[in-house]
Amino acid sequence: MRGDLRTEPDWPDEPGPHLFLFEASGRLELRLLEDWIDRHSPTDVDAETVQRATLPQTRRRRRRRRQDPRLEAFLDADEDPVLIPLRVVWFPARGDGTSGVGLRDVLTPGDPRDPNTLRQYAISRMQPGRCGIIAGESSRVSWLRKEWIEPSGRGQTEGHSMAEFVAMRAWLALERAERLLRGNRYKVPKFPRESLVDSKAFARGVAALARDAGTSYERMAARTRRYVKEIAATHSPYVIDIAAGGFRWLIGKAYVGIHADEERLATIYAESQQHPLVFLPSHKSNFDHLTLLYVLYRNGLPPNHTAGGINMNFFPVGAFLRRSGVFFIRREFRDNAPYKFVLQRYVDYLLEKRFPLEWYIEGGRSRSGKLRPPRLGMLAYVVESYRRGSTDDVVFIPVAIAYDQIQDVGAYAAELSGAGKERESLGWMVRTIRGLRLRYGGVHLRFGNPISLRAFLADQSASSEDVDADRDPAIPKLAFEVSSRINDATPVTPISLVTLALLSAGDRALTLPEVMRALEPFIDYVEHRSLPVTEILHRDDAARVTLALDNLARNGVVSRFDGATATVFRVGPEQHLAAAYYRNTVIHFFTDSAIAELALLHADEATDQVPAVQRIRHEALRLRDLLKFEFFFAATDPYWDRIQSELALHDPGWVNRVREGHTRTLLMSLRPFRSPAILRPFVEAYSVVGDLLERDADLGELSTDELAGAAMALGKQYHLQGRIRSPESVSSELFASALQLAANRGLLDESPDAAPRRRAFAADLRDVVYRLETLQALATASDAGLLSD
Repeated sequence: MRGDLRTEPDWPDEPGPHLFLFEASGRLELRLLEDWIDRHSPTDVDAETVQRATLPQTRRRRRRRRQDPRLEAFLDADEDPVLIPLRVVWFPARGDGTSGVGLRDVLTPGDPRDPNTLRQYAISRMQPGRCGIIAGESSRVSWLRKEWIEPSGRGQTEGHSMAEFVAMRAWLALERAERLLRGNRYKVPKFPRESLVDSKAFARGVAALARDAGTSYERMAARTRRYVKEIAATHSPYVIDIAAGGFRWLIGKAYVGIHADEERLATIYAESQQHPLVFLPSHKSNFDHLTLLYVLYRNGLPPNHTAGGINMNFFPVGAFLRRSGVFFIRREFRDNAPYKFVLQRYVDYLLEKRFPLEWYIEGGRSRSGKLRPPRLGMLAYVVESYRRGSTDDVVFIPVAIAYDQIQDVGAYAAELSGAGKERESLGWMVRTIRGLRLRYGGVHLRFGNPISLRAFLADQSASSEDVDADRDPAIPKLAFEVSSRINDATPVTPISLVTLALLSAGDRALTLPEVMRALEPFIDYVEHRSLPVTEILHRDDAARVTLALDNLARNGVVSRFDGATATVFRVGPEQHLAAAYYRNTVIHFFTDSAIAELALLHADEATDQVPAVQRIRHEALRLRDLLKFEFFFAATDPYWDRIQSELALHDPGWVNRVREGHTRTLLMSLRPFRSPAILRPFVEAYSVVGDLLERDADLGELSTDELAGAAMALGKQYHLQGRIRSPESVSSELFASALQLAANRGLLDESPDAAPRRRAFAADLRDVVYRLETLQALATASDAGLLSD
């Protein structure tokens, strides 16, 4: 090897003596580094002032990494040499070598950036341009010693010797140099498990755990080390390349592309470089992690450390996911103090080192299409870590991941109908990949407005003391804010609007012109409210609507019939829950206007002397409370402002009209009514649960699962009898939310007054169903010319 290395650093400018710290995986790399010194050493430099020592190498994982005794000797000497870390770097065979692994690299065993000894010799002889040498930032021994001995120095606080501290600083300098060469997409921690376990803070925590558990330090240390191995991700740039390239191929089999607001993403990163980032995406599909990983990779950004359920840690997927950045968490560990300690320290480590985090605030995938209620566990861990001082701020980035269609919708519909969830396994993964033969449209990523944790807690006037997540009001408020911003960023797709129109027609088939007329009020609302969209849909855009209908028909969600005089479309048999999934992805944008309609009708039908505006407000807030486990509603006063805004959108002078007794006229001006299409499935499902609670006196003997099963049976019966009109009302998720509301109101308790309160609950729900029917009847009569406004 002579002058044909890809990169060659210059000789350091600082006067000697010089101590070069070699990080080498074998004899060839040592020889390459020695050759570099021979080629670049100035003629006036005394060879005796140029010394060498080796660093414990970090690319090959070894159980024991020994320090070079020469390093300790040089550090103890009276001289003050300049330390210059050196490393050999290897590149893939294609492109510029800084990114991307080709098929040839994948088929060849081993990481092309870390070839084994035989491949190193072969590459150095046949492709010498695939290797280079980098130098880390140099430093005097006296400077490093000062940092090590200072009270705030990281070396002593973490329990490292001077030689270990110097080695770590050299590794960091080399990592920075290599990252400048390869790009930030490979910014990953080196040996995170060892970094965590070897720290003094971890050792103190283990000692406290052992004392509390009445066991030996050694036993507790072994247990916590097992948990560290179970939890921690072990990023591999090679696997990240394979994951990004493989996902690009895989997603291309089913989707036309991934559309991300990359300018917004770049702005967020530029604004947040001083603080760790936490990405909180919506969770619609098992592709979500790889989708965000690929978008970050495509933009040259570091991969996230993604919290994943332990159910995904199965062979061989678990090892692959762990090396692409997933760290696995058990579902339940409430009573496992050592496990909680390890997870806390791992979160502290990631935030302190400013590695980006990611998890799904919903906990699991949404089966209904709506954003699920937030889970507070990981959010609490991050807030507590911030309060412990691991970082001076954390920036949360809400992410909405939307799909035109998804492969999983059939399985979701089956689960909502009462079928069991298929367990993740190798066979399940193979079937999933095989199922990617159909085309599902596009994938869309949108980024909500970031949230500074420091600013949020200051605004909430939260206590700085550690508190339990269940009693800390700041954590659920933060979760609510994140979820609301995810919803706000979720784009409206043509398919979501088309399914909304078709479901509003019930079982009746619609011609294309009828579909267009049903879409008009929703398209107008999207435009008036400037809602985010994947593409602009106009009232006369029949071509795009036809394309959406054809795509839904291709995947079996919509049935198409070419009749004698027209082609008609309807939701396919047993496909209402699948169609509802796509409708529900955007239903939150329309709930306020639907509630405003019901509140107006309630005020119009009232016979008491309560002022109409006050009655509208009271009813809107009552419906908000009824549906609080379904949607993310604002607080009382802001929510009433939103209702007023909805009414003002139709008539800026609505308050005067209501006060003058023209409530019915205002109501009829809101046609076509949205509430039957938007709220009927939820209210009907809740009404089923209300009837169940009213009818059965021995609820205290039933578990939650048994109550849910009874609600499913009653719901199916009611649908067959025609007592509920929406097939999508028969949903395990809606019944679960209704039971949660009942529990929240104390209706599942066996108190003396439980029976009358249950009857009142059921009657209230039947009243809302009645008013939905009334609005439907008013619309039908008006369209038929039987009513005047």
